Amino acid sequence: MKRFGNLWQQIASFENLLLAARKAQRGKRFFEDVAAFNFSVERELLTLQRELQTKQYQPGPHKTFAIIDPKPRLISAAPYRDRVVHHALCNIIEPIFDRTFISDSYACRVGKGTHAAVDRLTQFIRRSRYVLKCDIRKYFPSIDHEILKEMIRRKIKCPDTLWLIDLIIDHAGGYEDATFLFPGDDLFTSHERRRGLPIGNLTSQLFANLYLNDFDHWAKEKAGAAQYIRYMDDFVTVGDDKAWLHDLKDAMAERLASFRLKLHPSKCTVFPAASGAEFLGYVVFPEHRRLRSGNLKLLRKKMRNLQDSYASGDIELQRVEASIRSWIAHASHADTWGLRKDVLRRYAFVRGQTEQQSCVLRGGSWNNNENNCRVGNRNNNNPTNWNNNNGFRCASTPACRSLAE
Repeated sequence: MKRFGNLWQQIASFENLLLAARKAQRGKRFFEDVAAFNFSVERELLTLQRELQTKQYQPGPHKTFAIIDPKPRLISAAPYRDRVVHHALCNIIEPIFDRTFISDSYACRVGKGTHAAVDRLTQFIRRSRYVLKCDIRKYFPSIDHEILKEMIRRKIKCPDTLWLIDLIIDHAGGYEDATFLFPGDDLFTSHERRRGLPIGNLTSQLFANLYLNDFDHWAKEKAGAAQYIRYMDDFVTVGDDKAWLHDLKDAMAERLASFRLKLHPSKCTVFPAASGAEFLGYVVFPEHRRLRSGNLKLLRKKMRNLQDSYASGDIELQRVEASIRSWIAHASHADTWGLRKDVLRRYAFVRGQTEQQSCVLRGGSWNNNENNCRVGNRNNNNPTNWNNNNGFRCASTPACRSLAE
């Protein structure tokens, strides 16, 4: 296995730090800490570069807060200057690890993502009868530092780069407790072994993907799970043999124990593909897909909050538009035409329009009224005859036109 050295000069170069700062500030330029950093960005970057080159760099304290998305999660955000360092490190080492990942690992990778993973699962479900869906219990808090560092050293031998990686891992904090016993442990093992990565760091996403990379290759190449997909700690295997999938689940649990991980007891099941598989916010069926019911409840709550916040002047219209565009883009990957139409109608209310103003108004064709263009062959035209008597024209309101664009 090839190991990479001489990476430190690339990581600590001013050009790489500047690129890292540009990536770290995306969508956050007007945050107070980001604006303060950018006020004298050259001086800040030169200070970071000097601290890295002299090994005087020390990460700052994380800001920890809880969210519900849809289940409670503890998020730990690093200070902005530390996030710049994380980006600088990942700019160089992420391509090294990414090329070792299987093609069906979709989390936090360029060209992959949620929708690509759901599309891939749809392909698998359409040609198989049963689904094994698994989830790892408290994945980020359970990641063992000793095992993770050993995995990193298989690919990287640059001592300065390893110093920075170890510093970031050892400084991890702000996560839930995950104390589990494994075969061979005594009462002190769980306290002696350091574990856990904070959700919210860019480096945590990369290291979490790397931590299950060996498991991915084992599942695909040795366990025979050809139709296997993983998105971070959620993974799905599809097949025609129900008994084999049950045996595979037991083998997976045994394999994960070697990484000091446990499957979630209530979230690892084998079921018919026709009943639909919940995955990444969707329910995937062989012929269609829907949004999870929990996501719909969150959407309705979010729309009410947006409506109230805009009415009270707490948020600007651009933020409302951005939020709705984001949700519609996500919902468009499921059979949600009626729901998206309802969202646009609610958005029309936010803009102060009346209920009678529909988002899409139907008119006639360019040469006939609406009664003569309900079907393409209304006036005995040949279906291949393209002219201004056929079809219909739409007129959209300015509010909804901005979303469509």
